[in-house]
Amino acid sequence: MTRAILDIHILQNVPPSNINRDDTGTPKTATYGGVRRARVSSQAWKRATRDEFRNLLPESELGTRTKKVAEAVADRIEAADSSLSRGQAVALAAEMMRAATGSKIEVPVRRKKSGAEEDAAEESPESSYLMFLGRRQLDRLAELALAGAPDGDVEALKTFLKAKENKTAAQRAVNTRHSVDIALFGRMVADSADLNVDAATQVAHALGTHASDIESDYYTAVDDSNKKEESGAGMIGTIDFNSATLYRYAAVDLSELHHTLGVGLEPSASPSTPAQQAARVFLEGFVTSLPTGKVNTFGHHTLPAAVVVKLRDRRPVSFVGAFEEPVRVGENGGFMAESCDRLAKHVPALEEQYGVAEGDRTWVLRVGEETKKLAALGTEVTLAELLDQVESAVAERLGTGE
Repeated sequence: MTRAILDIHILQNVPPSNINRDDTGTPKTATYGGVRRARVSSQAWKRATRDEFRNLLPESELGTRTKKVAEAVADRIEAADSSLSRGQAVALAAEMMRAATGSKIEVPVRRKKSGAEEDAAEESPESSYLMFLGRRQLDRLAELALAGAPDGDVEALKTFLKAKENKTAAQRAVNTRHSVDIALFGRMVADSADLNVDAATQVAHALGTHASDIESDYYTAVDDSNKKEESGAGMIGTIDFNSATLYRYAAVDLSELHHTLGVGLEPSASPSTPAQQAARVFLEGFVTSLPTGKVNTFGHHTLPAAVVVKLRDRRPVSFVGAFEEPVRVGENGGFMAESCDRLAKHVPALEEQYGVAEGDRTWVLRVGEETKKLAALGTEVTLAELLDQVESAVAERLGTGE
């Protein structure tokens, strides 16, 4: 079966910053091509992309990842029936989540500094791991809880859930009508593998195209209340940072995305509508997002210099091999021009040798003279044109059943 794959390749300059640090506070790095490169973990950029979704989608289309799932369902139960107490709502929610996911939903045991157990009677029960649920799924779980126990009696709900069709409905509530971010990034439910959702998106670690060193900034802070005769700093410290031209890559399996999201909620809409809209949102979110580690210190707000997007029908292909030999600084300084030159030569050579370009469509969004060699790779577009044309092409590809 022919697949539909969206490949996104980005070159982006990031100035001195510490956007993704390790446990020692040092910017993350990786050795590639025998030299140390700047690195931003895939998890960091996926989180930044998910955060950007909040500016692009209504809340109803998004999920929430939390241990406090019982509280989330309880909030909806209370909103639907204000006659129930908070305790009743929480008890119903916890019982519903146990039935729906097979997970332990219990009040966590916490300890005070003295070592004695604190009184947890008023704490809400939590899952033992983060659970990822869409807002529509949480709404449906609350509806089922109230249907099974309209008077707030948790024993009535337990009896309700003993019926096979009701327990099945609870499980179906968390395994249908998935939010966009769940469909894109996937979900694992440790206690119920059949509720897992395969991620439609793969995101690579962003990697510097050249060798990078880590530098340290020594800083001081002055006490504003110091008198004139009081010299010296109120605080001193150091912070590590680096800078880089990053190669970023992500692939979206549009066929998997289409399968997970289904045909949508509007009967009049095209069957491809949910997937094509999700692909558009991911493309915009991934291109324009940026991890915010130490952003107040460095103000590292940049946008990509070049974006190359390919709609493929066979398999995803990363072009990171173009930078296995580290890019050297240009004659007039900078790494972007040589990085673009490398990419412009690598892409057609690789695709020709492996025959992976036939039937593909390619778009190029670029800024500046240093990126001009990438223009030959595809159709030049602005961001708005890129989003519109990619969405249209995805709709066409999915609509033909390919």
